[in-house]
Amino acid sequence: MSKAAYTIPADGKVMACLDASAYTDSVVDHAAWASRRLDAELVCLHVLDRPPSRPARADYSGNIGIDTAAQLLEELTELDAQRARVAMRQGRILLEQARHRAVAAGALDPDSLQRHGPLAEALTELEADVRLFVIGRRGEAADFNKGHLGANLERVVRSVHRPLLVTSRKFRPVDRFAIAFDGSTTTRKCVEMVCMSPLLKGLDCHLIAAGSETTALREGLDWARARLEQAGFEPATVIEPGNAEHVISEQIDRLHIDLLIMGAYGHSRIRQLIVGSTTTALLRSCMIPVLLLR
Repeated sequence: MSKAAYTIPADGKVMACLDASAYTDSVVDHAAWASRRLDAELVCLHVLDRPPSRPARADYSGNIGIDTAAQLLEELTELDAQRARVAMRQGRILLEQARHRAVAAGALDPDSLQRHGPLAEALTELEADVRLFVIGRRGEAADFNKGHLGANLERVVRSVHRPLLVTSRKFRPVDRFAIAFDGSTTTRKCVEMVCMSPLLKGLDCHLIAAGSETTALREGLDWARARLEQAGFEPATVIEPGNAEHVISEQIDRLHIDLLIMGAYGHSRIRQLIVGSTTTALLRSCMIPVLLLR
């Protein structure tokens, strides 16, 4: 991956991606927490997606008359415009409520922004000035009963080139974090990014590896532990045989982990959990926030 993809501005903003889902309060709370830890400006973002195109209608003008058809078309156009205006007002109310909540959570003078278009497209256009994106695991249209992730989340994970904090349903203080590590270039970069950022300084640190304890994996963990110690952490390491998803989930519960850190892309088994054909298995099952790094 090009070096440019990892050039994250030290003075970049924390951007909270908001909608009317049940995750909105959690997104604001996590974003305010990150804003304080990074001493970064917080921006609350609401994106109005383009309205779906109206399905083609049969031409009844021969039956109802040209004038009547024109009047119906005019009424439908006005109805679409009214819906757009209502959606925009609802979005502004959402942003104002988010700003008040962020201030109460300790964020300093948070800003707000409303954009139009697909969410992933809007974030890629804005990311040059962003240090961290914060987004809910599911959007307002996701099926909670089936445990589906929001389609927007999958598109965003594949599109943005900034760290992405995927929140849990409710915020809780982050005291202990874990890095899912397999020795790959991607997970080594995760370690480097954790070391360089103030986001997690002073918190309890764990390295979790799934699979056989090979020489290469042990050497990788030794490197990661030494690098984290140089940065002031006191990492504990765990190697457990088994499927990565199951091992990581079990260790999260056993160690009382508050935040999981993973590489969003890479050529490894961990990659399959995020962007493979069976994508998002761990994101779907994990009950804590996940910080995805590229």
